[in-house]
Amino acid sequence: MSKATDDTTHFGFQDVPASEKAGMVHGVFSRVASKYDVMNDLMSVGIHRIWKDAMMDWLAPRPGQRLLDVAGGTGDVAFRFLKRAPGASAVVCDMTEPMLIEGRKRAEAESMAQSLDWVVGDAMALPFPDNSFDVYTISFGIRNVTRIPDALREAYRVLRPGGRLMVLEFSQIPNDLLQKAYDLYSFNVIPAMGQIVAGDRASYQYLVESIRKFPDQETFAQMIREAGFGQVKYRNLSLGIAALHSGWKL
Repeated sequence: MSKATDDTTHFGFQDVPASEKAGMVHGVFSRVASKYDVMNDLMSVGIHRIWKDAMMDWLAPRPGQRLLDVAGGTGDVAFRFLKRAPGASAVVCDMTEPMLIEGRKRAEAESMAQSLDWVVGDAMALPFPDNSFDVYTISFGIRNVTRIPDALREAYRVLRPGGRLMVLEFSQIPNDLLQKAYDLYSFNVIPAMGQIVAGDRASYQYLVESIRKFPDQETFAQMIREAGFGQVKYRNLSLGIAALHSGWKL
C-alpha cells in the first residue's frame, strides 16, 4: 500500500488523484442512498441510534440555536437536534443530492419543514457566510472528505464565536485483540451485507476501508485544535468503535 502525497489521497485502501476523490465518494453515496438507513441499522445492529443520542446528550441543544449538519444525508442528526430544541432551526448540507432526497421523504422532514433546510454543498467549501451557525455537526462523514483540515477550517469559519463543533465518527479500539475481532467482522460481513441488501459490495468495501484509514482519537483531536478550536475533548463509544469529538470556537 503506497503512501498518499499532496496530489493523491486515500479512497479506502487505494491511492487516487485528490481531484477525483469527491466524485468517487459522491458515486458511493448516490448508489447506496435508497438503502442507507436500512444498512446503518443492520451494520451496527441499531447501535448507531444510541451513538447519535449520546451525541445529542453531550451537545445539549438549546432553544433557538441554528444547526449546520454537514454530510447530514437523510437527516438523522438534524431531526434529533430539532426535537430537543424548541424554536431551533437546522440546515442539512450534503454533497450527494440523492441522500437529501431520501431525507426529505421521511416523516420527520414533513413535520419539521418550517425549521429545516436541505442544501447541496461541499464540506471543504461551504456555501454559507462567516459566523452563521451556533452548532456544526458531522456524523460518519468527515472520513470521506478529501482534505479533512480544509473541512475543519470551514467548520470554524461558519460557526459564530462561542459556537460548537461536534464530530461523530468511527474510530480505533485501543485494544489490539478487540480491534482485530472488529476488523474481521467489518471486512467479512459488511461488504457481503451490502451486496445482499443494497446490491453493492464495492461501496461497502470502500466504507469499511475508509474507517481503517481514519486517524485515531488523539490524532484527530490535534487536527481539530490546529483548525483553531479550543477545549477539544473526545469520548469513546462502544469501546472506541466510534468516538465523539467536541471543540469550541472561542
